[in-house]
Amino acid sequence: MKIAYVQDKSWHTSPTERFSYYTFFFGQNAVYNLVSTLLTTYLLLLGLNAEKSAAVILAVKLWDAFNDAIFGVIFDKVKFKSGRKYLPWLKISSIAVPITTILMFIIPAGGSESLKLAWLAIAYIIWDTAYTICDVPIYGIITVMTENLDERTSMLSYKSIYGGAGAGFCTLVGTILISEHVGSDFGIVAIILGVTAAITMVPVAFKAKERAPVVRTEDFTVKKMFKYLVSNKYLLIYYLGFFFYSSLNVSANMTLFVSFYLFHDSLFSLIITVIGLVPSLICALFVPRLIRRFDKMKIYLVCVVLTIVTGLITFFVGYENIIVYTVLATIKAMPLAVIGVMMFMFTPDCAEYGKYTTGIDAKGITFALQTFAAKLTGAIAGSLGLLLIGVFDWKEIEAENFEVLQQMNIPQSDTALFGLWFTYALVPVIGVVLAGVVWFFYRLTDKQVQVMADCNMGKISREEADSRLKALNFK
Repeated sequence: MKIAYVQDKSWHTSPTERFSYYTFFFGQNAVYNLVSTLLTTYLLLLGLNAEKSAAVILAVKLWDAFNDAIFGVIFDKVKFKSGRKYLPWLKISSIAVPITTILMFIIPAGGSESLKLAWLAIAYIIWDTAYTICDVPIYGIITVMTENLDERTSMLSYKSIYGGAGAGFCTLVGTILISEHVGSDFGIVAIILGVTAAITMVPVAFKAKERAPVVRTEDFTVKKMFKYLVSNKYLLIYYLGFFFYSSLNVSANMTLFVSFYLFHDSLFSLIITVIGLVPSLICALFVPRLIRRFDKMKIYLVCVVLTIVTGLITFFVGYENIIVYTVLATIKAMPLAVIGVMMFMFTPDCAEYGKYTTGIDAKGITFALQTFAAKLTGAIAGSLGLLLIGVFDWKEIEAENFEVLQQMNIPQSDTALFGLWFTYALVPVIGVVLAGVVWFFYRLTDKQVQVMADCNMGKISREEADSRLKALNFK
């Protein structure tokens, strides 16, 4: 059976254009995964106090709360001479993101704790700002590359596959190089991934085309922005659920320590990644086909339930039997893969809903909220993981990599090991439960969004759109 998504004649983008869009996410997710999942390990091995590191990361998010909102407003107001809305920002960020990522992982090892924490704070702020400048445009540009909802859905599905490959590449390179079997340092890992990101992110800035006209109805004010966000109830509902899901998704930050201390080899995490890759890839490839038959949110909620069930079984079965754990991890990878592919498909839908219901074309603010939510929850997850293992009597360590840590032979107490497993296996499940409850109230369907998109682009009149939406039970 053919899995590849067949291009419809009504599609607007070329294969080369789509490929450049996909490869951007490979590089972007490689560096994002480095920061979101390996930064915690880096800081712990650097010898920084877990609570102090967590406090710095959370403090940086205070700036993040401002810079995402500020950039969202700037993005919606700035007019470039070229007439392009998204591409100029992508040209800037394709270089800025890789460079700032490297800066975060070359903290002077011989410096004082105060110097290390100050370097972390400054580098994180700069990286955070650069990432905002790339994330809003790359997600927003798809709304002007094509107004065909099937084409958008397909592109968002396949960009997730490439993004997953980028995250996997980061895991592969990072895990092997800093393991006790190789003994490299995080600076080398950051340089490799930074260069890779630059190579894969730059092409879209020159290959992508902004086809749909940029509609500017009126200048924005703080009052209008607030009105837009409050009125866009589905945007708020979705990202409230996303907040719970991602904030408590602390397992990625703990993977290397779980592998080293519970499974006695840091490379075990790589084995689990590889084993789960095949079912994940298959599920991801089937997502476009599933979406053509079923509504996105229905698929999403089914995967949420499956994730909860497999997660609870994994926690209570424990980690003593490696074979059983490996089987459960492989099964759990399947619904998680579908969730991962679909996670940011709802933001463009909310943007169309927002414009249709308020008359305000505020894609910058909409996608800025997505960026803010992703970075905020990533920081919370990293900080929460550090705080939780600190509560469970975790011994502070200082080592350049796991090879040095193995030689130091620093044991952790049974309480600390239980805390590590609790944080890794159960906390994320709690987040999925809370998210599922919130997402249950998301009632915006794919068919309704297509009608809104057609109206927003001027393909049908407002009267016709209202009539169609009434028939689709839109409220």
